[in-house]
Amino acid sequence: MPISPAAPGTAEAAEALALTAIQFLALEADRLWRFLDLTGTAPDALRARLAEPAFLAGVLDHLLADERLLLDFAAWAGIDPGAVAPARQRLAADREAAD
Repeated sequence: MPISPAAPGTAEAAEALALTAIQFLALEADRLWRFLDLTGTAPDALRARLAEPAFLAGVLDHLLADERLLLDFAAWAGIDPGAVAPARQRLAADREAAD
């Protein structure tokens, strides 16, 4: 089941959405492997990368690049597909602020 959401528009909500997206990708091995292959992430490095805002933004980028995947994720998570892009922007802004 999806991670419970934080207050909308917060960094915590954006991170929770990205972590929920990883949960969704992990439900099917092919989906997860495709993501790992496209990002160049080794399976044993996945857990450590989940703390990186840039990586979490990449998770949401992955969904946004494939409309079918995005719609499937939104249906599974019970969210509006339009919530993904603002969360991705929030993660990117947080990363830029940290740099």
